[in-house]
Amino acid sequence: MTSQTDPRAQRPFLTRMLSDETTRTNLLLAVVCLLVLVLMTAMRPTMFMSSYNFESMAFFMPELGILSIAMMIAMLTGGIDLSIVGVANLAGVTAGTLFGMMAGEGGTAVLGLGPVALGVCAALIVGLLAGLLNGFLISVLKITPILATLGTGQVFIGICLVLTGGPAIVGFPGGWNGIGNGKLLGVPLPLILFGVVCLVLSLLLTRTSFGLRLKMIGTNPKAAVYSGLRRGQMIIYSYMLTGALAAMAGILLSARINAAKSDYGGSYLLQAVLIAVLGGTNPAGGRGNVIGVALALISLTLLSSGFQMMRISNHLIDFVWGAFLIAVIALNSWRRWKGS
Repeated sequence: MTSQTDPRAQRPFLTRMLSDETTRTNLLLAVVCLLVLVLMTAMRPTMFMSSYNFESMAFFMPELGILSIAMMIAMLTGGIDLSIVGVANLAGVTAGTLFGMMAGEGGTAVLGLGPVALGVCAALIVGLLAGLLNGFLISVLKITPILATLGTGQVFIGICLVLTGGPAIVGFPGGWNGIGNGKLLGVPLPLILFGVVCLVLSLLLTRTSFGLRLKMIGTNPKAAVYSGLRRGQMIIYSYMLTGALAAMAGILLSARINAAKSDYGGSYLLQAVLIAVLGGTNPAGGRGNVIGVALALISLTLLSSGFQMMRISNHLIDFVWGAFLIAVIALNSWRRWKGS
């Protein structure tokens, strides 16, 4: 009796590893990170390699990274979430409004860790409810994701304006500010939280049936339904997860700048889409990984920091991001067409 072995298992380890598209994408992104680091260091060695520059990036990068992961989750099912920035701002505004109500005339400085924890819970609940609304519109009412989330995003911004009256809410409690500006063992707390989110979401997508089902829905919706998956239910769950992640980003944003408003982080939406796609996420659904998104985030953060040091106009930077996004999507489409 002869045993049969998988021919792929007989190939060298490096060959097997490089045959995986996700691994190839992540390795390419790692090389890009290194090249950007070397290029920006050569152009602005003293400023770019300063500890202040890297510490600044470590504080503001996590909020954009969490939004990018949220966008990736939505794209896995073949959808998109254009309301994530609105959800993030609504979460921060809700927490700020709650703090103002609890503090009264004494000011938010009197609030301790208990009210801060309550504010975190309120913000996350807002994110879950926003995601539930998006999921209901998409899975039950069959509204196209781009239209549903574009509309709800405007609704969330409107609610922010109603709660604030227009101006920003300022003066959050010290415990809240510590979430966005504190350190743990010398490491910025937002960076630690981002690392935890990356680890948990990576395990969720690669080691659980939930992640497998999300990818199956995005890869082939009809086959997923025929195999017994509840597509509508999974879409609702995915958008609730997206909303919770957006709320988490809103917590970090409002905690870092000690304020919350309806229009903060306006440029984050385009950047989140770009980072998700650049990180290997297929906008049509079915493919995406957290490590790729994290590497794409680091690359664009390094590049953005270098642009700012060279005093390049923010309008020009937005143009570069938009052109880059179109180029990446076009390249991915060409590769799929060539491989078919």
